[in-house]
Amino acid sequence: MGEVRALAVRAERHLLRWRTRRGHETAARYLDDLAAALAPRDWRFKKFYRREEFPVPVPLLWVHAQATKDIGIIVSVLATPGRTWSYHEASRGRRGYLCPCGDAELAAVQIDRLLKHRLFPHTW
Repeated sequence: MGEVRALAVRAERHLLRWRTRRGHETAARYLDDLAAALAPRDWRFKKFYRREEFPVPVPLLWVHAQATKDIGIIVSVLATPGRTWSYHEASRGRRGYLCPCGDAELAAVQIDRLLKHRLFPHTW
């Protein structure tokens, strides 16, 4: 019975990876929504969407402070179970879950808090 479960888990991971790579336009749209929600909060961002220019398998959004580019976060959009999508910290992969897509304002609040903490570690 454990072998069937392990096979199902591997199949689900493979399917999610496939959906993530095939959903380039969907991921870019969600990242555009996130960028629009972050703009009024005075964060700067750089979009890495074009496949021919940036050879990465998924679109990425680099969010950083206006004064420094040393402190920031790279956000990706990954497929999740149930035909949904979610924002993730790209450097941490699936372990870097931030929040589900569709609520860019909530993601902007979380990223805002995370970056402020990185800029000013003693304020949380």
